[in-house]
Amino acid sequence: MSTTSKPIIGVVGPCKSGKSTLVRGLQQAGYKARQIVQEHSFAPRMWQQISHPDILIYLHCNYETTVIRGLNWLRSEYDEQQPRLTHARQNAVLEITTDDIQPTEVLEKVLSLLKSRL
Repeated sequence: MSTTSKPIIGVVGPCKSGKSTLVRGLQQAGYKARQIVQEHSFAPRMWQQISHPDILIYLHCNYETTVIRGLNWLRSEYDEQQPRLTHARQNAVLEITTDDIQPTEVLEKVLSLLKSRL
């Protein structure tokens, strides 16, 4: 855990899964949160080495959701991100599928987890 009273929360997931929205919500709630762009790195442990999070959250969404959310890309590009996220996904303390829930619900789930752990 970090030396300060609040843990560093890392958020990973494919593009358009809601990482930046969740990070903003956590920061507004007073937490130290970082969006980790592991989906763009070929180094499987980049999330650990650069961000050093105390708690890792994984957000998932399917390809169709990314397109609905405004990303103009190919299914193959989405599929390319999945192996890059495997190590982080396996080490996350919470995984949330964001396809069918609102950003406020994602934030509530994470805040609930944080309250139970701290």
